[in-house]
Amino acid sequence: MVTVEPVMIEGVPFTAVSVKLPQTNLLVVSNEKGYIMCGALDVDLLNEKLADRNIVAARAVGVRTIDDLIQAPLEKVTVGAKKYGWEEGMIGKDALLKIADEPSQS
Repeated sequence: MVTVEPVMIEGVPFTAVSVKLPQTNLLVVSNEKGYIMCGALDVDLLNEKLADRNIVAARAVGVRTIDDLIQAPLEKVTVGAKKYGWEEGMIGKDALLKIADEPSQS
């Protein structure tokens, strides 16, 4: 099953995607600039083979839900993400807020 839904982080909208797979879940929270993802993300591939794309992404390990992902410390970040101030150990929501445009006025 695939679930795509909006998620608000301190008034800022992001998109959450959850894919139920056998024995695991694939989890992503993103906006138009970048994303955080579960341990399935191959950060080395993004940094090495796709370096020219300057992808803003990070992974957190040991997460089972979107809420876990948002609250987890980032285990590894891409070179592109470091340009936005992302670093290993940073909490997912704090990283996402660094690539947010502006809070919703609702």
